[in-house]
Amino acid sequence: MHDLVPFAVVIVLFAVALLVAVGSNRLAQWIRIPAPALFLVAAAVASQLSPRLGRLSIVVDQRIVTIALVVILFDGGMHIGWSRMRTAAGAVLWLGVAGTVVTAAAMAVGAHALFGFDWRTALLLGAALAPTDPAVVFSVLGRREITGRAGTLLEGESGANDPVGIALMVSLLAAGGSGWSAVGSGVGHFALQLAVGSAVGVVGGWVLLHVMRRVPLPNEALYPVQTIAVALLLYGGAAAADGSGFLAVFLAGIIVGDARAPYKREIERFAGALAILAEIVAFSVLGLSVDLSSVFSGHRFWTALGLAALLMVVVRPLLVGLVLWPVQLHRGERLFVLASGLKGAVPILLGTYVLVEGTHRAGEIYDIVFVVVLVSVILQGGLVPTLARILRVPMRVSEPEPWALGMRFRDEPKGLHRYVVGKGSPADGCTISDLDVGENFWISMVSRSGRLVQVRGDTVLFAGDEVLALFDEDDGPAAVFTP
Repeated sequence: MHDLVPFAVVIVLFAVALLVAVGSNRLAQWIRIPAPALFLVAAAVASQLSPRLGRLSIVVDQRIVTIALVVILFDGGMHIGWSRMRTAAGAVLWLGVAGTVVTAAAMAVGAHALFGFDWRTALLLGAALAPTDPAVVFSVLGRREITGRAGTLLEGESGANDPVGIALMVSLLAAGGSGWSAVGSGVGHFALQLAVGSAVGVVGGWVLLHVMRRVPLPNEALYPVQTIAVALLLYGGAAAADGSGFLAVFLAGIIVGDARAPYKREIERFAGALAILAEIVAFSVLGLSVDLSSVFSGHRFWTALGLAALLMVVVRPLLVGLVLWPVQLHRGERLFVLASGLKGAVPILLGTYVLVEGTHRAGEIYDIVFVVVLVSVILQGGLVPTLARILRVPMRVSEPEPWALGMRFRDEPKGLHRYVVGKGSPADGCTISDLDVGENFWISMVSRSGRLVQVRGDTVLFAGDEVLALFDEDDGPAAVFTP
C-alpha cells in the first residue's frame, strides 16, 4: 500500500488536467483560438518543462492517436449520415481523393524546388501535409451548423481525405526506390487500401446496422459500447486485410448515421462524448511528443512557415480550387471551402509514421508538420466564423437543448416520422390545417428553436421547425417539407 498516496496524486492531477481541457472550449471561444491548438501547445510546453511527460515511445503515441481517430471518424460519419452525404457523395469523393493527391504532389514539388529537400523526403512531407482533419473541423464548427452543400462538403472532405492521405503515406513508405519511382510502385498499394477499406466499410456498416436492430442486450447502456466495439472491429479487420481502416469506419458511420435503431439517441450521445475525449487525448499525446527546442532551432521553423504559406495561399486556393471547379457551389461557398482546409491530428500522425520508419530527415519532417498544423489551426481555424460571415455562407448556432421529452416503446414505432421544415418548402409559412398531406397524416409535436409549439389547425409552420408526425404508410409526404 506504500504507493497508494502517489497514485492518488496522479489521479488528482489527471482529473484536474481533464477538467481544464474540457473547460478550455469556453476559453477557446473567448480568445478565438480553436481548442485543439490549446491542447497541442499546452502539452508541448508541459513536456518541455517536465521531460518525464514525454517518455512514451512514438509507437505508443501513434497507437493511442489511431484509436482516437477511429472514434472521431466514426462519430463524424454518424453526424453526416447518408441522407446528407448522398447529395454530395460524388463531390466529396472527388475532392477527398483528387484534392489530397494534388495537394501532396504540389507540396512535394514546392518542398523540393524551394527548400532543397530530396524527392523522397519531399514526397513524404507532401503526403503528411495533404489531408485536412475531422477533429479540428468539428471542433472549430462546434455548435455552428453550416447549411447547404458547403457544410456537407467540408465535413465530408475532412473525413474522406484522411483515409486517402494515410493510404498514400503508407504506400510511399512501403514503396521501394526513390523520387517519382516511389509513387509509381505505390499506386497499386494505394488503390488496394481504398478498395478494401471501402468494401469493409460498406458491408460492415450494413452488418452493424443489422446488429444494432436485431441483437438484443440486457442493458441499454451496452448498446453504445457494442456499437463502438464493432467500429473498432471494422478498423482492425480492414487494416489486417491491407485496407484503409479509417475509411472503413468513416463509411460505416455514414451508413448508420441517420438510420433508425433501438437506443439510437444514446448511441449518438455516447459516440459524441467519446469523440470529444478522443480529440483531447489525441492532441495532448501528439503535443507531448514534440520537442520545442528542436522545432525552433535552425531553419526548421522558417521552412515550416514557408510551407504553411505555400499551402494556404497557393496550393489550397489555386490548385485544389481547380479540382473543386466542376463541383456546383455558389461563389461564396466555394471560397469558404477552399479557405477552410484545416490541418490537425492526422498530418502529425502521418509524421509519426515517418519517425517510426526512420527515414532520412524524419525528425525534421515531424517538426515541420507540427508547425504547419499549429499555424493552420490558429490562423485558418480562428477565421472560419469570420469568413462565413464575410462570404455570406449560411451558418447558424445550434443552441444547447438540455431538456428532453420523450416516450419509449417496446417495438419500433411504425409510421412515426420526423421532418425539418425547409426554407421555401410548401410547409414554410403554411398553417397545419392547410398542409397538403392527406387525412391520415397527423402532426403530434412541433419544436421551434428548442421550444415546444402548441399544435393546432391554425398553427403556422416556419423554416427550421422540427415536426413529429404519424402516417399510416412507411414514407410520409416528405416533399411538403423540402424546398
